[in-house]
Amino acid sequence: MSEDTQSRVATAVVKVIEGTGDTVGGTVDVARDVVVNTTHNVGKIGEVVPEVIRDVLVGTLRAAHDVGSEVGNVVKGAIIGIVKGSTEVASVTVTSFSGIIRTVIKGASDVGEDMAMVVRRAAHGAIASTKEIAIGAQDATFGVAQAAILGVSNVGGDLGNAAKNAVRGSIAGAQEIGEDATLAGKNAARGVVKGASAVGGDLAKVARASVEGAIEAAKHLGLKAEDAASAVATGAIEGAQEIGGAAVDAVKNAVVTTIDGVKVVVKEPFKKNAGE
Repeated sequence: MSEDTQSRVATAVVKVIEGTGDTVGGTVDVARDVVVNTTHNVGKIGEVVPEVIRDVLVGTLRAAHDVGSEVGNVVKGAIIGIVKGSTEVASVTVTSFSGIIRTVIKGASDVGEDMAMVVRRAAHGAIASTKEIAIGAQDATFGVAQAAILGVSNVGGDLGNAAKNAVRGSIAGAQEIGEDATLAGKNAARGVVKGASAVGGDLAKVARASVEGAIEAAKHLGLKAEDAASAVATGAIEGAQEIGGAAVDAVKNAVVTTIDGVKVVVKEPFKKNAGE
């Protein structure tokens, strides 16, 4: 996998976009075909050569810049296409999504893309892709959000922005396929808190950012901001409880307050949800 693969992907995506105008759909088809044609004889999606995923992403990003298309749409399309193609050559697991998200973040960072946008649209695409595979959206959401934090940490990015956009993208992806969007936000918040803990991040910062992301998503998608904020704050606290110690008070103090004009009320008792 190489510059040649990236060039072939870019050429194919440009041709489809210019021919049909369907940025997301065209990118999905190209990404799926490349994964299927270059990957075979693997047992799990997590074993799909990371270079293939990276080449697909970089090629689609190049195409978007070449034709002046919205970069977020090609990121979403690339993720969906990668997942679709991978299901044709391997079994799909929740862990699979973690590998894909982290590889996409690394690839996007290598070419200087905006991490906030990449995380948001990658999470959106990953959750939306579950509609056509044998994994529930809610089960995938925790892993996708956690992977976003791990991936951004690996490239030295801002974990607060990653948390906000992982939650935003997860909520949008869930709503797109008719899933419970607020529950997706809750599971994503657990994921970002657990991910931040794993890399020594500021739990209070990522928890508050998660709620900010939920509020932004709710306003953009026509959901009730108070409900989204409450669900995400609850999920963040549940993640902190799984960590234990001082994490619980730190996260509670960060989210049980008024954030962006929304009074956040958490629901007790806290229970573990889907994901791990």
